[in-house]
Amino acid sequence: MRGVSASKDEVHAAIKNLDKGVFPNAFCKIIPDIVVGDEYYCNIMHADTAGTKTSLAYIYWKETGDLSVWKGIVEDAIAMNLDDMGCVGCLENIVVSSTIGRNKSIIPGEVISTIINYAQEYIDKLGKHGISITLAGGETADVGDIVRTIDVGYTAFARMKRSEVIDINIQPGDFIVGFSSSGQATYEDHYNGGMGSNGLTSSRHDVFNKAYASRYPESFNNFIPLDVVYSGSKELTDTIRIGEELVNIGKLVLSPTRTYLPVLKPIVDKYRTQVNGIIHCSGGGQTKVSKFMDKNIRIVKDNMFEIPPLFNLIKEESGLSLHEMYQVFNMGHRLECYVPNINVAEEIIKISQSFNIDAKIIGRVESSDIPQILIKSGGEEILFDY
Repeated sequence: MRGVSASKDEVHAAIKNLDKGVFPNAFCKIIPDIVVGDEYYCNIMHADTAGTKTSLAYIYWKETGDLSVWKGIVEDAIAMNLDDMGCVGCLENIVVSSTIGRNKSIIPGEVISTIINYAQEYIDKLGKHGISITLAGGETADVGDIVRTIDVGYTAFARMKRSEVIDINIQPGDFIVGFSSSGQATYEDHYNGGMGSNGLTSSRHDVFNKAYASRYPESFNNFIPLDVVYSGSKELTDTIRIGEELVNIGKLVLSPTRTYLPVLKPIVDKYRTQVNGIIHCSGGGQTKVSKFMDKNIRIVKDNMFEIPPLFNLIKEESGLSLHEMYQVFNMGHRLECYVPNINVAEEIIKISQSFNIDAKIIGRVESSDIPQILIKSGGEEILFDY
């Protein structure tokens, strides 16, 4: 009813006949090396945006005057590109370019300045962890006729050796290592609720209350039924207790998309050839892996992380079932590695923990006549058939 779909069935139907590239089952589309024409190299180009998270950032900024939320939007848009590329082992010599469309009537220069200048600062932070990225400028367009507030996106490009590509070849017997999406990594400044940049249309309307609909009609699609617009009970500045801290709910939902690149760099450098697949649990949540499953396997996730407070809040406010929650949100881990060797799995976990990111074996891969994903959580067994 809100005009979105976690499964993106129409999009997948539209692209099903397109060429799938050099590695058809890789997490990103990989094409031949058109830059030099070297048969031993390949090119990757990826594009993504922060999605409707910018709409919530807009409201929070208008309500509080806090410009720092726009820095989080930059992290969202860049991480949603680069972490996808990281899943194929691409972690260096990356060029990024921004595409920003704004409604100039309501988005002033100070917002644009914050976004543009923070991009380089964020890239410099990643550079300290060995992730080499070059910012190649971009386009900022005033398109108020078609953009209600602001849209922030990036396109990324890289050239890499074909021999270094991590293809997805998930096999029965693989261990699944999950990397927590919440908490505070060594390279993060604040507690991260684990949101990422998926499910924001659902979460912002389900959590926050109707008053924002009348105050900020520009923040939502006016073609959807009003009864599904800001139908929650919370104010942006309400707080929730997490451990010993009281955390602002608006900032909690706006937690920047955690990039796993600093963690993936040492993992890929050491275990590149011993990984059967890396999945960024973005669109589709914990069912994302279904796009890369062979027909003879069953994914069993029966040792999931405890559901972080943010997702419990969304569930309470929305009334969604666990089945739908796991299909829309990452629910506690937004990256998973499939490895055939238990010793490698344990070493990968140690690497993640060195960055203060919890990691553990959350499941396994089994042989099956029917491709399925089974998730055990909260005393429930949640089954997805494919």
